[in-house]
Amino acid sequence: QVRLVESGGGLVQPGGSLRLSCTTSGIIFNNFVMSWHRQAPGKEREWVAKIDTNGATNHASSVRGRFYISRDNAKNTLYLQMTNVKPEDTAVYYCEDGAGSWGRGTQVTVSS
Repeated sequence: QVRLVESGGGLVQPGGSLRLSCTTSGIIFNNFVMSWHRQAPGKEREWVAKIDTNGATNHASSVRGRFYISRDNAKNTLYLQMTNVKPEDTAVYYCEDGAGSWGRGTQVTVSS
């Protein structure tokens, strides 16, 4: 059974940092292109970042230079390092395995 579980969300002040994790089970993690997505209140879910099986990354323009996706294949875990966060980054953040499996999300709130 495929399972993706996000963690690390919370309340952070503008300009602060946060690291999200996505632990996986039931998949051969290093065979999957992994992604982060987010959904802000009242908005459509949007793609945030992607990391290929060889470690190549791509980030949405809205987060490029501030957020960094990475993976640890030995731990079957995906990460999203968030820096210099802004109020508009407030959203539920989801990981996705490229094969249609999603976690339940972790809430990130950026507020002073």
